[in-house]
Amino acid sequence: MNQIEIGKFISTQRKIKNLTQVALAEKLGITDRAVSKWERGKGLPDASLMVDLCEILGITVNELLCGEKISMENKNEKNEQLLLEMAKEVEQKNRKIWTSMWVILIVSMTAMIVGIFIATFLIPEGMSLFFTYFVICVFFLIPCYYALKLEVSVGAYKCKNCGHEIVPTYSDVLWAIHRGTTRYLKCPNCGKRTWCKKVLKK
Repeated sequence: MNQIEIGKFISTQRKIKNLTQVALAEKLGITDRAVSKWERGKGLPDASLMVDLCEILGITVNELLCGEKISMENKNEKNEQLLLEMAKEVEQKNRKIWTSMWVILIVSMTAMIVGIFIATFLIPEGMSLFFTYFVICVFFLIPCYYALKLEVSVGAYKCKNCGHEIVPTYSDVLWAIHRGTTRYLKCPNCGKRTWCKKVLKK
């Protein structure tokens, strides 16, 4: 989806309806700054506002997201194009989240190893060293918790037995035996426990 094209389209349709940015904003119960932001291509309307916005402008949601009027002959083609663009955007976001997860894990693990190494040389043996190790490990586990949440939030786990894509709960993933991002999960489709590989496409 091209935000700039959508913004221009909103602006054009608003002017056709003889509405100012302020008047459109009042009808939607938002600020005129939000409307200005859309029209400059700096953001998109919230999903909760799209239907009302389209009704006011006399357009369909598909036309809004395509940034142009759609003729009946081109309707199916435009719908397919829009769905493909949305799928690509979701995949790109998933890849960014996936990258963030690995960055968090690598940085936190490196920090833990460095922390333990420094503590070993600077703190004398005894309870104080044990306590320092404990604190370092806790600080490592906090980012791990968020990294695992990111892992669960994107894609799915593919069952090795039947190929079914599983979207488990955070709890299922947390307690599953794993090798990296491949986890030993029970498939709801075939009912068997197998090593399920992470796939980014749902």
